[in-house]
Amino acid sequence: MKHPAGLDPAQQDARHGGGDDSGHLAPMAVGGLVGFRTLLYKEVLRFWKVSFQTVAAPVLTAILYLLIFGHVLEDRVRVYDQISYTAFLVPGLVMMSILQNAFANSSSSLIQSKITGNLVFVMLPPLSHWEMFGAYVTAAIVRGLAVGLGVLLVTVWFADLHVANVAWIVVFALLGAGMLGTLGLIAGIWAEKFDQLAAFQNFLIMPATFLSGVFYSIHSLPAFWQTVSHANPFFYMIDGFRHGFFGVSDVSPWFSLAVVASAFAVVATIALRLLQTGYKLRH
Repeated sequence: MKHPAGLDPAQQDARHGGGDDSGHLAPMAVGGLVGFRTLLYKEVLRFWKVSFQTVAAPVLTAILYLLIFGHVLEDRVRVYDQISYTAFLVPGLVMMSILQNAFANSSSSLIQSKITGNLVFVMLPPLSHWEMFGAYVTAAIVRGLAVGLGVLLVTVWFADLHVANVAWIVVFALLGAGMLGTLGLIAGIWAEKFDQLAAFQNFLIMPATFLSGVFYSIHSLPAFWQTVSHANPFFYMIDGFRHGFFGVSDVSPWFSLAVVASAFAVVATIALRLLQTGYKLRH
């Protein structure tokens, strides 16, 4: 029997994103991860087609930070013994670039889809909330790592940089990019216009990033601000990442790993729940 609107129930469900009576997104009808791969390809292609803006521009910004801060503070600041300030600064700039660009990728994708009205083409296929989460966050990780690698390749010529433990570098880069990609996903779901997204970035992401020890060691701060810094999960991402290069850090890399992994689990749970319920995605 046909639905009153001229569609049978299956077609009507598809128009609303494949949801069931509980409002949850239905899993893919087709086996495998076709939906995940397709959405991931679309998200990666979206930023790569304008890579001059999304990859090259952030690399140039990081170089300017290095030239300015390195030139001004090189002979005035010594963070760790036998490590120059410029060398100390490079891993911080790399990680900052990874975090900021991972956030920008997922958040900008969703808000643009909302404003232009093409979000329906993402919600229409029978994608599960796990597939949507995986595709958006993985694409954010790819962009974050691409920018971070570009920054590292360009700035490494300005400092005598060594790698003490590549495993810590990879782990914190992946976890940091994943967490910021997830935060970008949450921000993109919550925001309904660019002003709201800009407020999320300017009043939460930017302060947390710049006050996380990118340009300094927290041991140089007064006791109160050291305590505040220890409440910032971004600090543990950068400190653990920097440990991979120098083998020294402000706190234990294992403790940093526990904090970052726990924070990522929390924000991932929130993002998955928002996707599952269709919060601000289906009207």
